[in-house]
Parts: sequence; C-alpha cells; structure tokens
Amino acid sequence: MLKTATTIFLGLATSFTFLLVSPPPPKSFYHSLYISTSLSDNTSIANHLHTLTRRPHAAGSEANAEAAAYVLSIFTSSNIKSHIASYEVSLTYPSSRSLTLIPPPPETPTTFNLRQEIYDGDPYADVADEVQPTFHAYAKSGTVSGLVVYVNYGRIVDYLTLKEMGVNVSGTIVLARYGEIYRGNIVKNAYEEGAIGALLYTDRKDYGGGGGDTRWFPDEKWMPPSGVQVGTVYNGIGDPTTPGWASTGDCERLSEEEVEKGGDVPLIPSLPISGADGETILRSVGGDVAHEDWQGSIDAPTYRVGPGPGIINLSYTGNQIIGTIQNVIGIIEGAEEPDRFVILGNHRDAWTFGAVDPNSGTAALLEVAERLGKLQKKGWKPRRTIVLCNWDAEEYGLVGSTEWVEENREMLASRAVAYLNVDCGVAGPVFHASATPQLDELLKRATQQVQDPENSSQTIYDSWVDSSNSPPIGRLGDGGSDFAAFVQHVGIPAAAMFFGGGYPVYHSMYDDFVWMEKFGDPMFHRHVAVGSVWGLVALWLADEEFLPFNYLSYAKELQKSTKDLKDEISETDISLNPLFKSIEELHKAATTMNNQRKEMIERKGWTSMWNKDHLKVRELNDRLMMAERAFTDQDGLFGRSWYKHLIYGPSKHDDYGSKTFPGIDDAIEKAKNLNTADSWRAVQHEVWRVSRAVKHASLVLNGELT
Repeated sequence: MLKTATTIFLGLATSFTFLLVSPPPPKSFYHSLYISTSLSDNTSIANHLHTLTRRPHAAGSEANAEAAAYVLSIFTSSNIKSHIASYEVSLTYPSSRSLTLIPPPPETPTTFNLRQEIYDGDPYADVADEVQPTFHAYAKSGTVSGLVVYVNYGRIVDYLTLKEMGVNVSGTIVLARYGEIYRGNIVKNAYEEGAIGALLYTDRKDYGGGGGDTRWFPDEKWMPPSGVQVGTVYNGIGDPTTPGWASTGDCERLSEEEVEKGGDVPLIPSLPISGADGETILRSVGGDVAHEDWQGSIDAPTYRVGPGPGIINLSYTGNQIIGTIQNVIGIIEGAEEPDRFVILGNHRDAWTFGAVDPNSGTAALLEVAERLGKLQKKGWKPRRTIVLCNWDAEEYGLVGSTEWVEENREMLASRAVAYLNVDCGVAGPVFHASATPQLDELLKRATQQVQDPENSSQTIYDSWVDSSNSPPIGRLGDGGSDFAAFVQHVGIPAAAMFFGGGYPVYHSMYDDFVWMEKFGDPMFHRHVAVGSVWGLVALWLADEEFLPFNYLSYAKELQKSTKDLKDEISETDISLNPLFKSIEELHKAATTMNNQRKEMIERKGWTSMWNKDHLKVRELNDRLMMAERAFTDQDGLFGRSWYKHLIYGPSKHDDYGSKTFPGIDDAIEKAKNLNTADSWRAVQHEVWRVSRAVKHASLVLNGELT
C-alpha cells in the first residue's frame, strides 16, 4: 500500500514538474504562424477595403468618423484594447471656385465647370455629390486675373529655363503640370517668382497613358480627361495653428495672420484642374515653343510658354474651421517590457474614396490586427508593447500623427523602439521600402520569409533585389507620410513599405474600389503580402530579446553619402574631415555593439538560464533604441526648426524629396547663391553640427561616459 502511494506521489510529482518546466512554444513558432495561409485572408482584406471606401471620407467629415468607428470595432473584436484620440485642428474646405479663360479674339471665353465626371456604370454615382469640389487644402482665398505662363513642372530649374528664354512670370498666372515635386512647392515657387496665381493640372503624358488611342478608367488604369488630382498645398507638418504643440481642447493657437507670416501656407490663390482643362488653356498660350521635354502627349497641342495672350480669371474662397479629427489607437501590452513600444501606423482619411490612398494600407492594418488577435488566442503574448495607430487628417499635412507625436513626445522619446508605416499599401506590382539604415537587414530578412504575390515559386526578396543583388532601400527624409514626425522630429527608427508606387488616378474621385479590383490588386494577394511583411517586422521588434538593429548599415550609408558630398564641394575649401572621423567612430561603436550582442547571445543557455542578467540585456537594447535620437539636434534645421534630424530631412524645394544632410544641403545652396565668406563658413558650421550628432550616436552605442 505504501509502495503504491509512493509510486502515485512520484508520478504526480513528475507530471507537475513536467508542467512547470515544459516551455511554451517559442516566439518563432508564432512568427511562422503569423505569415501562414491559415491566418491570412485576402477575402477579409477585400471586404475591409470595400467597407472603408463606400463613401468619400475626407478629414473632419461624418463619413470619416464612421470609418474610424469601423476601425475601432475591428481592433476591439480582435481583442486589442483600443480608444479614440481626438484633436481639434485647423481644416479648410472649398466655399466657392470659378475659372474663366479669355482667349484672344475671335475665340469666345470659356468658363470651366471644374467637375470630375462619373462614368457609365459607376457604382458610386449615388454618392458622387459627397466628393468635395476640387480644391487645394489651405489655399489662399482671392480673385486674380492675368496672362498665362506655362512653367512645366514648376521647379526652380524650370524658372531658370524661362529666364534664359526671356520670359518674366511676374504678375501672371502660372500653369504647371503636376508630377515632379510636391504641389505646395509648386505654388510657393510660383509666388517667389512673382506670380499672382497658380493652376496645377495632370498632364496626359504623365497620368493619361500618353494620349493617342489610349483608353482610360474604367476601361484602363489611366486618369480620365476630367480627372483632377486634389491635395494640400501646406508646406508644413501638423496643424498650422499649433506649430510644435498638440491641438488639444482650448489650446494656444496662432492667428491666421501669424500662420501666414510663418511661410508655410500659400500667399497666392491656386486651383487643381483636369488634364483636359489644362490643354484647353495651353491652346490659348503663345510665345516661344517650349523645350521638347516640356511638351505633352503625342496628340497634345504644341506647348508654348507665353505670357498669354490667353487671360485667366481665377477666384477661390476657402472656409477655414476648427474641426475634430480622430486617431484610432490599439494597444497590445507587452508581457515583459510593457514600457517599450513598437508602433505601426496608417492613415484613414482620403480626399475621395481612397481605395489606394490610403485605405489599401488601412485594410492591411486591419488584417495585421486580426492576425495578432488570432495569435493571442493561441497563447502568444508580445515581449514589448505593440501599438496600432490609424491616423486622421494625413492628407492635410500629416496632421493626426503629428499632433499625437507632439502630445506624446517625451514618452515616445524614451520608450519607442521603432515606427513602421504603410500609407498606400497597394497600387500595383513591385515591392518598395524605405527605412532608417539600422532596419535595412530586418526588412531584407522579412521579405525573404514572405511569398512573392506575383510568383509563388519565389519570395518578395527574390523579386525585389536589383542587378547588384541588393534591394534598393530608400531613406525617410521626405514629408510624404506619417513617419515624418517620428523620424524627423523625435528621432525614432522607422520603416515604410508598399507595393506599386505612383498610380494614375492619385487623389482623384476615380481612386475607388473598382479601380483597385481591376488594376491595383485583383486577387488582393499584394494586400496579404504587405500585411505579412509589416506584421513580421513588428513581431521581431516586439519579441526578440535583443533588438535586431544593425548600425553598421548606418555607418556605411553615411560613409557613402559623405563621399558624394565631397564630390559636390570638391572645388571649395570646406573640410569634411570631422564628418569622416565621426563616421569612423560610429563604425567602430557599431562593430563593438554587434560583438557584445553576439557574446551575450552565445552565453545564453541552460547553464545561465536562472542567473542571466536581464539588466544587461535591457541596457544593451536601450543603447540600440536611443542611438537614433542622437542624430537629432534641439535647434533643428536652420529656418526649419521643427525638423530636428540632421541626417535625413525633406528637400527645401520639394517636400516629397528626401535629403541626406539637409542642413548642409541648405547651406550649400545659399552659399552658391551668395558666394560670401560668411555663407561658406555657415556650410562648414553645418558639417561640424552633423559630425557632432554622429559622434553622439557613437557615444550612445558605446554606453560609457567620456
């Protein structure tokens, strides 16, 4: 009897011990499960996109509030604790618009209807009147009349060409085609050249398939003749009335006059117009024939530069309000490091239906949320906190994300591991990614794990690599999407990813579910793929004990950029030695960091399981996380103090253009124009500033006081 009891006791004890020591599945099990076909669902993604794009949903609209409620419901049903973070921000809408062309006699004046036409069988015809009249957000109200000058893409180089041709745009209304630079810079450049108004059109050469026998949407992917690309012409980031602080409640605000003095809102009226209307106006323009590369599609009229003799009467009145916007925030709290945040973001607001921009990304975000919810049901818990963010009012100037970052700046600066952005998730084939360099290897690794949606026999990485066997990863210096506040204002490592790139019906009323289903992603496999890469990178950042950052990539990138800079200023007395020296120190620090991490990983195992030093792991990860912050400077870029990052920032003349060493670039441009000793001294000062920032990053990686 005693023997039997003892046997039972030992059996129970053994079973209990087994339960105690039997480990849960490793994190890698859940990561593999995340990208498996058992968890992904292209039909669900298609349904999400169809729901999100039922109506036009510009920021501040009732339809966009309904879309926010839908996102919130999906987060909540996926067992993700969620809430709405609202802000009261400055928004503008069109109140009245008119545009009349007065051609030379005997032609009669033309008053344009400024309307995008519905197409035969358009399933959204019943809500087409909910699309905002075509306009530019934050455009200057006013009525102007003047001769027309054709300025190509409205770049600085285009105005230099006009000056060489003897064309003066002062006092005229410029006609520019959209495509090469950000529309806000087109209007600003026109103002600085003395123009009194600006018209921006979408040329058939760029968006209409090149003319000739080309058909357009809904038969083909191209922009219809009446299609208009709307958008903001604000050159800043965030609510223009609260620069640098959050638009919460009854906060301090700048007056309209103070906003105008800030230089980021236009000071002349502007309107976006269709390609058809643009060509009509061009037929009234005389003067010299424009250069060959300024000409339009194969059957377009001959483009001349003017001025006139056609005269344009342009009138625009905007209605500026303080409206409510809603960010949807979902949080999966980390089990071991809840105070470390891995943040995923996408915006929800659209100028019209937004099937590509941005709701292909929103549908992918909801897919990520649902997959993470399924992982939780299977026992997965992230090591670090994952934050899912669905931003509002991005289209007005990255407003929702910027206000949230400004409100949470100190918390993010001390706790954010990385930010991962998807905006237009899918516009067609071919994967693209941009990142701060320490995330390069992580992106490559993720794309090596995810099947290529175009070819099931290979991975995304296989199709992504270029002829040098290295994928082309861009840099996040531009102001094109919601990563800007994270990278350029706070200094948080970040990445952005998408399929496709530019697409013809961008920001028009034809960016609808039909276009996506026919041309963007008929089977919604690209949506599944972008959700897989996005979520997998997030899981690795949230779950891996050692943060998978590699600053050797950063050092190599800076070395290359500095060599390019050396070539640019080779005929000057500027010394880049301080910068080269600091980059070498960064390379050494990154190498030491990698070796330390490797040694700590190798020491792990059963022998050290019970006494491993969690604080040492934490301290090493903190160095990896905080090194990016060291590339920022509290004074920011000269004349653009909101931008704190000295390595990556937007081009001064193109907010969509990314610049390495933007402060140095600005100073060089100024010095070339002035060519004074002081101006070149300012270039050297900027070189020293950047070199100090790079050295600070090395000190953070080393983790030791000097």
